[in-house]
Amino acid sequence: MTLIDSNVLLDIFGRDPNWWQWSLAQLKNASRRGPLYINDIIYAETSIRFPDAAMFDDALDEISVILATVPRMVPFLAGKAFARYREAGGVRNSVLPDFFIGAHAEVERLPLLTRDARRYRNYFPNVTLIAPDEV
Repeated sequence: MTLIDSNVLLDIFGRDPNWWQWSLAQLKNASRRGPLYINDIIYAETSIRFPDAAMFDDALDEISVILATVPRMVPFLAGKAFARYREAGGVRNSVLPDFFIGAHAEVERLPLLTRDARRYRNYFPNVTLIAPDEV
């Protein structure tokens, strides 16, 4: 089982010229190891590429990505990580979704496929990351 970060799905759906091949290859590798998951935050961030929910759901089905519910501990842990970030001088700039994603991976003990490992590595050191510098 692998949690797929928004940036990887956006690379694939948008055929990003720099990251599409890497993201697609890593998604295929992860699918060989087990189910692919996203959560509501990842769903919201990634849905921007689609004109309606049905088309987005079809695209997720096509690559066998499952929308998972998150345990109650996830938003609690995300809030705690965000508080540590702010105490360390972090700026507000919409980072809470990353903390929610990292907390989900940590609580469920899921590896996280992402292109942006820095914040996850700093605030969720127990999460196994599949990232460009980790592969």
